[in-house]
Amino acid sequence: MHKKAQRQYEDRNRGTAAQRGYDSQWRKARIGYLRKHPVCVQCLEEEQVNEATIVDHIIPHKGDKALFWDSSNWQPLCKRHHDIKTVKEDGGFGRASSERF
Repeated sequence: MHKKAQRQYEDRNRGTAAQRGYDSQWRKARIGYLRKHPVCVQCLEEEQVNEATIVDHIIPHKGDKALFWDSSNWQPLCKRHHDIKTVKEDGGFGRASSERF
């Protein structure tokens, strides 16, 4: 199957956010984590200070509940850095997936 078609198929069949674990329990955990970690870690590496708005799973959990809830696998990111990471991991704009950033 062509990579773009494969990605579209996976996106259509991955379930809703709630089905993937992003439910009210996750929303509460996310808020608490961002209160404790309010700055994007990638921005800090670039010597910038920007608000983190996303709790990112460093290693994609792919449905593994233990990995999903392992807070040592979480990192605070701003939307820009999360988008960059997602493109690098999942591929984008016709590119294949690449290594983590």
